[in-house]
Amino acid sequence: MTGTVREITPDVDAGAVLAGAQFIDAFRVDIGTAAVNAREACTRMVLNGPRWVEALTRLRNVLVTPFGLKTSGEGAPAPGGLIGLFPVLSETPERLIAGFDDSHLDFRIVVDVAGDAASRQVTLTTLVKTNNFLGRTYLTLITPFHKLVARGMMGRIEEPVR
Repeated sequence: MTGTVREITPDVDAGAVLAGAQFIDAFRVDIGTAAVNAREACTRMVLNGPRWVEALTRLRNVLVTPFGLKTSGEGAPAPGGLIGLFPVLSETPERLIAGFDDSHLDFRIVVDVAGDAASRQVTLTTLVKTNNFLGRTYLTLITPFHKLVARGMMGRIEEPVR
């Protein structure tokens, strides 16, 4: 069955992706025969995300600016460029890792594509390491929204980029 996003037990080497991560979750969607690599899947999630996700991101950027936190597109250039506001840190056709380190927290997203031509799955794993009280507070406040956003974004993988 394609298109159903479900939360799963994370299956990444957290120590290798983001040592010391205190938060990790993962969601998977079956995409059937859709031929996408990890960059395409990530691009479709980020650029095809529901409009309410874009509105939440804009609100987040306004709210965190007074605290000196990074907003969309800030920071050092990424080796793999940007996908939306996510700097791409490493990638293969099967796995893309994006994210950045900030004063309050460090985060990574891992997009994995697995399966064969008849049945593919995309998994989105999020890892967060908080660096201070502000990071812990931010993570506590954003976690319920994160789960909604991750599900909403993953539901868009099968759609072509708008």
